[in-house]
Amino acid sequence: MIRFKAAATLGAFTLDATFESDARVLALFGRSGAGKSVTIALIAGLMRPDQGQITVDGRVLVDTEANIFVPKHARRMGVVYQDARLFPHMTVRQNLMFGRWFAGEAHRSAPQRVGFDAVVDTLGIGHLLARRPGRLSGGERQRVAIGRALLSSPRLLLMDEPLAALDDERKREVLALIERLRDEFKVPIVYVSHAIEEVARLAARVVVLDGGRVVASGGVDEVFGPSESQAGESRFARSSVRDLSVRTALAGTVAAIEIDDGPLAAVTVTLKGGAHLVALATRMAVDELKLKGGDPVFALIKAVALDERSVSL
Repeated sequence: MIRFKAAATLGAFTLDATFESDARVLALFGRSGAGKSVTIALIAGLMRPDQGQITVDGRVLVDTEANIFVPKHARRMGVVYQDARLFPHMTVRQNLMFGRWFAGEAHRSAPQRVGFDAVVDTLGIGHLLARRPGRLSGGERQRVAIGRALLSSPRLLLMDEPLAALDDERKREVLALIERLRDEFKVPIVYVSHAIEEVARLAARVVVLDGGRVVASGGVDEVFGPSESQAGESRFARSSVRDLSVRTALAGTVAAIEIDDGPLAAVTVTLKGGAHLVALATRMAVDELKLKGGDPVFALIKAVALDERSVSL
C-alpha cells in the first residue's frame, strides 16, 4: 500500500497530488511536465516536499508535520530512469553486483530475491558483462540499469519510462520479467509510461497527472475507457475533432477487430484511399463504443506515437 499526499514547488511548477493504491503495479500517466518524475523523486527520497506525508506498506517515509524524512539510502527503493546513470568506472558485471550488494545480506539470501542469471538472460546482457558503460549503446546501458535496480531486491521499484530505449524484442522480454516480479516475486512497482499498451498490460491502477494535479484515478478501463468522456468528465476527450490538440485526423471505417484474452483489442481501420492502420484500444472502450465492422471512425494521430519500423512503403 502506498499513500501519497505531498506538495512541492520547483521554480514555476507546483506539484500538489494525493493518491493511494494497494495495487501490485501502479502506473503514473500524463504528458511531459505533468509531475510524474517529481512524484517518483519524492517517493525515492531524492527530494523533500514542502508539506505532506508519504507512506509505503505502513512505513512512514515522509511526514512534514512530524519532521520525519527517511533518507534515500534507508528506503530500499530501486529506481530506473530514462537515462541509465551507470557507474562509468565499473564493468557491467560490477554495476549489476552493486545492486546485489546494495540489497544487504538479509535480502540477498531471501527466497524471493531476483536471481542474477535470470536478470542477465532476460535482459540479454550476458555478452556485455566485461564491458564498461562507455562501450555500450544507449539501449544496452538502459538494460543494465534495469538489471541493477532489480538485483537490489527493492521494497518498491520505481520505473520512469524504463522501456523507452529498448527495441521491440527486448521490450517484450523486460515486460515479461516485470510481470514475473509482479506475480511471483511480489515486488510492488510504480511505473511511469506514456505507452497505453504497457500500462494496460502491467498496471492494475492508473493515476493520471496534469499540471501537477491528479485529474483521473482508477483501473485501466476506467481511466482510458470512454465512460468518463461520455459523462463529460474526461480531460483527454472532446466532443469535436476540432477541439483536440491532435492535428492529423484521418477518416475511415472499421475493417476488423481482433480480441484475445488480454485487456487490449487491435482495431484495423481502412482509410479513404485504401490504406490500412491498426490501433490499440481497451476492450472496454470497444464494448462501450459498440464498435463493429463497417463503422465510420476518425483515426487521431500524433507523430510521436508512430513506430516507423512498422511502416512499409
